Amino acid sequence: MNHEFPATRSRIYLPSGHYGTVKYVGPVDGTTGLWLGIEWDDSNRGKHDGIKDGKRYFDCRIPNSGSFIRPSSSICYGYSFLQALKNKYVEVVHGTASREKIVLGSSNGAIEVEAVDLDKIRGKFANLERLREVSLDGEMVSTGNNPGEILSTCPNIRGLDLSATLLSEWDAVAMITAELHQLERLALNRNRLTPPPSHLPASAWLRLSELQLNGTSTSWEEFTCIAILMPQLRIAELGYNGLNFLSRAKISTTLARIEILNFDSNKLEDWQHISEALKPCTSLQRLVLSSNGIERIPPRESCPSPLHGLTVLSLSSNKLHNSRDIDQLYEWCPNLETLSLAKNPLTEANDTSRSARQQVIAKIPSLRVLDATVISAKERSDSELFYLSFVAKTVPGRDEDKMKGHPQWKMLCMKHGRPAESAAGRDGRLSRYLIEVKVHHCSEPPGGHFTPEMEGGLITPASLRVLSTMKLGLFRLRLMKTLGVGNNPRNRDNTYVWLRMGDDTLALLQNDDQELGWWGIENDSQIVVYIAQQTES
Repeated sequence: MNHEFPATRSRIYLPSGHYGTVKYVGPVDGTTGLWLGIEWDDSNRGKHDGIKDGKRYFDCRIPNSGSFIRPSSSICYGYSFLQALKNKYVEVVHGTASREKIVLGSSNGAIEVEAVDLDKIRGKFANLERLREVSLDGEMVSTGNNPGEILSTCPNIRGLDLSATLLSEWDAVAMITAELHQLERLALNRNRLTPPPSHLPASAWLRLSELQLNGTSTSWEEFTCIAILMPQLRIAELGYNGLNFLSRAKISTTLARIEILNFDSNKLEDWQHISEALKPCTSLQRLVLSSNGIERIPPRESCPSPLHGLTVLSLSSNKLHNSRDIDQLYEWCPNLETLSLAKNPLTEANDTSRSARQQVIAKIPSLRVLDATVISAKERSDSELFYLSFVAKTVPGRDEDKMKGHPQWKMLCMKHGRPAESAAGRDGRLSRYLIEVKVHHCSEPPGGHFTPEMEGGLITPASLRVLSTMKLGLFRLRLMKTLGVGNNPRNRDNTYVWLRMGDDTLALLQNDDQELGWWGIENDSQIVVYIAQQTES
């Protein structure tokens, strides 16, 4: 459906794959004819902020994302909801051997999967009344339909994906969802919606429990305004929105019911500010803050903590670099069970004298899973013993002195005994598990035996101190850091590890879930490592 003169705020799509919002329709000084002033979703396509030769024609929400284009028949202004629905599920036939690519709605366009023979599926859903899950991702929906038409056509939809459409206003979204009385999940990723007006009907989202707004440039304030109209909302995603600030939200029963919030890949930096902004979310259990800019976790001052109920937290790919942050994190989140910290300076440092993972485990007693790896009872015990020994050796003075920098000191001493007592009373348990292995980095794949001829081709060996209860997968990562390869997943898949046996045969170690001790790795064991294809981390 194309219009010669679109209204401002209309959304457009070009055959080149670009989405934009019409911000101006009219003449431009020094030219003839009509122009469309467009704010592009991809700012790289823009040329200015709506100013031409010193005159402002329109404003851009994203800097330098604007430009002028001529009206054209190639511009798509979208279709009604039901037309798009029929285009995908009824009328479009691609052939039985067709292979179509589908973009996962919550991935910000980063993940594509290939589906085969979707026409067979479409045939089953030709009766639109049967539809429960509907994806119109990229199907150019721009408007609703006449009252009652959607309700009579597809009344049983529970999950609806309207990502990357041409919807421009919340009013248009409400026109669609108000007739879907069973709707529970709604994805609006990669759209550009104007701030919600105050007159939206509350009946449009009565049963909605999950809302995705990834890549929409929606602010926290705009989200809270719309969330108030969603009394059953439990899950909300606001990733890739360029958020650097969360305005203080009013206390509301809706925010108090939210259990999961996802702020992946934004620009949030201030932990204290984030925590205070989320204070109304008293039921919050899972919080995703990966790929932001958080540098430190400050001491907690308020009591109780706004995040005291949090059990799952992702802080991967931030800028945390001080181990003290982990102690303070536990003060903020005393019930934390699952934590992601990968790709922070704190966990990426190539420090062979102590393990960051062991310290995190020891500092957070409630933790059960760290960086997607379950913490076994043995690993916890050994990590805590290792940590006690580390504190005893590096912090002189009385217990009070140790407690200043290591709040878990007394609790761990009560659990395991003081390090000296532990070594005497537990038959040297810590020293028994802490082993030193010699690592040979091989430049070529080794043969089946460790031979004198082969040894001449090995790179100078290095020593590594680890716990015998460490799992092979973590040991493999440790080897990669020691060898300066980083933790690129491709490197991990191409990193092969052998154990030199007593008869000089080499045993390939493959099960990453087994502990080193299970493989027979002990003090003075020799490990051979070969990295098939090194890639940059």
